Amino acid sequence: MITPRSGSVLNYIVRQYIAGAVPVPSQVIADKADLGVSPATIRNEMAQLEKEGYLIRPHTSAGCIPSDKGYRYYVESIENVALPREEQYLIAHTFHQVEKEVEAWVSLTASLLARLTQNVAVVSLPKSTDCILKHMEIMALQDNRALAVVVLDGAVVKQKLISFDAPVAQPELSAASIKLNSYYDGQTVRQIAKSAKELTALEKKARDFLVEIMKTEDSKEYQDPYLEGWQFMLSQPEFAQSGSMRSLMELVEKRGLLKVISPSVISQPGATPHGVHVIIGKENQYEAIQNCSVVLSRYGLPDEVSGTIAVVGPTRMPYSHTIPTVFYLSTILSQLLGNLYGKDPDKDPQ
Repeated sequence: MITPRSGSVLNYIVRQYIAGAVPVPSQVIADKADLGVSPATIRNEMAQLEKEGYLIRPHTSAGCIPSDKGYRYYVESIENVALPREEQYLIAHTFHQVEKEVEAWVSLTASLLARLTQNVAVVSLPKSTDCILKHMEIMALQDNRALAVVVLDGAVVKQKLISFDAPVAQPELSAASIKLNSYYDGQTVRQIAKSAKELTALEKKARDFLVEIMKTEDSKEYQDPYLEGWQFMLSQPEFAQSGSMRSLMELVEKRGLLKVISPSVISQPGATPHGVHVIIGKENQYEAIQNCSVVLSRYGLPDEVSGTIAVVGPTRMPYSHTIPTVFYLSTILSQLLGNLYGKDPDKDPQ
């Protein structure tokens, strides 16, 4: 049972270990923490915290370090954290300097996030929750082949070759395009597939290819996220000579990290599209990241288009700075996407 006093002792140890990466002895707490209690009382509190699993003593004669449970208590005790105003101004000014393109925003976010948190940053491109058809055009190529060009919500353009059973002239394809656009513009693939519109054999063939294109796009998750900051991770003492870094690097480089962590975290009770989530150590289900912490958030427009922004680092992560940094950058991205779509992301910076 954590009391206010033991909580103060625990949080002091967490902050000291985050800053110095060395076990914290009771004498340091007695001398510097200004808790107004005797060294003997501090030793008793630390012994109880160790017994309850909040602290770990690497060696009998050494000080203590936080366990995953200790970090969890510390993270949940952080209140009203906000990114310093000067950092907010720096970030906002930097975004004004880049091109007004989604890829440029995401690339800049990964770079800033890695530099500001001194850890690995992973940022996915935004993706529509469900693809929405904006326009379709079918162009004759040669013989019985044509090219379908499909424009989806968010300025995503897809192309696919279509083979018909017999040669088809461009006027027929143009008429089919006009008809399909009039039926399906603004609809998702599920709406199109359920539609009972009357179509010719040629139009059904084109509709089936349209559904296939949209289903493929809907099934994609976290394609080619932007990665920055390996040099910061490798400089951390926890990973300088760690064999586990190899499996972590393989996971991230293969674009698998967000697939591993996001679905389970975002679906947790109480999770919101723009909430900041913290996964600590063995709370991660995947073994390769069980000696790491992950701080992540969704950004974008709820139920329309969203991406993921995440920081990966040691459990000895400066959470009180990382959490507001992730929140602020996800807020900036949400606002930029809101402006692009002409909608309010309902998320204000701190």
